[in-house]
Amino acid sequence: MKEIKITTEYIKLDQFLKLSGCVNNGGEAKILINEGHASVNGEKETRRGRKLKPGDMVEFMEKEFMVR
Repeated sequence: MKEIKITTEYIKLDQFLKLSGCVNNGGEAKILINEGHASVNGEKETRRGRKLKPGDMVEFMEKEFMVR
């Protein structure tokens, strides 16, 4: 599991995927999130605007990340 540090109170899921290097741009993130490739804290997430806060765990395309 890789830890990704944020410097704000929260980060949106699509922005997080760009920050972590999983996607190249917001359009790619939108498509993959809508197709059901993302989970937050063990639950499928299809909202690209889902707010992530420190302590949240993100699973995307068989990779795991912890928001710090």
